[in-house]
Amino acid sequence: MNIGHIPLTNNLFVAPMAGVTDRPFRQWCKRLGAGYAVSEMVTSRRELWTSLKTSRRANHDGEVEPIAVQIAGTDPLMMAEAAAYNIDRGAQIIDINMGCPAKKVCNVWAGSALMQNEPLALAIISAVVAACEPHRVPVTLKMRTGWCHDERNALVLARAAESAGIAMVTVHGRTREQGYRGFAEYDTIAAVKAALRIPVVANGDIDSPEKAREVLRYTGADALMIGRAAQGRPWIFREIAHFLATGEHLPATPVAQARQWLLEHLLDHYSLYGERAGVRTARKHIGWAVRSLPGGEAFRTDMNQLETCEDQIRAVGDFLGELAERHALWPAIAPGSAPEHDASTAPTSCDVPIAAANHASIRLTA
Repeated sequence: MNIGHIPLTNNLFVAPMAGVTDRPFRQWCKRLGAGYAVSEMVTSRRELWTSLKTSRRANHDGEVEPIAVQIAGTDPLMMAEAAAYNIDRGAQIIDINMGCPAKKVCNVWAGSALMQNEPLALAIISAVVAACEPHRVPVTLKMRTGWCHDERNALVLARAAESAGIAMVTVHGRTREQGYRGFAEYDTIAAVKAALRIPVVANGDIDSPEKAREVLRYTGADALMIGRAAQGRPWIFREIAHFLATGEHLPATPVAQARQWLLEHLLDHYSLYGERAGVRTARKHIGWAVRSLPGGEAFRTDMNQLETCEDQIRAVGDFLGELAERHALWPAIAPGSAPEHDASTAPTSCDVPIAAANHASIRLTA
């Protein structure tokens, strides 16, 4: 599996999720079997590049290569400048966001709203590709099946993107109208894969080794992108990789091993965010990890009252240490039980609303 000239270790990808796929989480997933991870989306607004939030999102210190950064915006020139800025900061792959369904983003014609204006979407793609080409940095595109059920234009846009120089396309099998509700459909992804020569990635509702195999077979996709199912359980990547390679399931993860992985992730998390922000932003990761465990909900309620990194990491260590004495293995997660998106987990923010644009909705012809 390659993206342009850049080789990957496997075809299992971490989805870019704002407030989730920061550098510590990407590292955690890569360590536990993901072959590729894309950053949280970074705004194209130059005045925000030095903000604390953006600087954290653009932090790649010690990150396992390749380093991929997702950018979001509505203006072709600003998007090209954002691509160049992130390349200067170490990005080896640039991903264009045309998949975010959040109102805050779509109301200013960014994210999946760009799928309603194909000429603008293509202008952005062309500008970013032109900015990246001199640096030999491949450009990828993440999008949805379309704006709504009756306006699914992923195939048209994917063909145009390939012609414009996009190196890989990821399709989330939902429309913008769906958000994260209902079920992903894979017919559109299969159609995109059949029409393109570049790699196509399937995304949406992949939450078990069996589902991963099913989606690959049905769509013919070159790779899979996993989001919510990896929250609190990033070892899903090694489980899927083993199953796809052997047809057999890995033995269940020992609680003691999962405890060690989580504690190491928390220390890395604190190192990026500091004491105050680190404690608060770590709560969701801990909550996702313990939600299915005996006593997990009660522990999460108590843990959310803690105010220091020291207290938080001691509480997590003690809780999982005691659990390991009673339960040797981490419980299996039932397919379909991935956490629902909420304001803290959905990819909904580019720091502040992106510069508004008033563009007519015009279609390319198929």
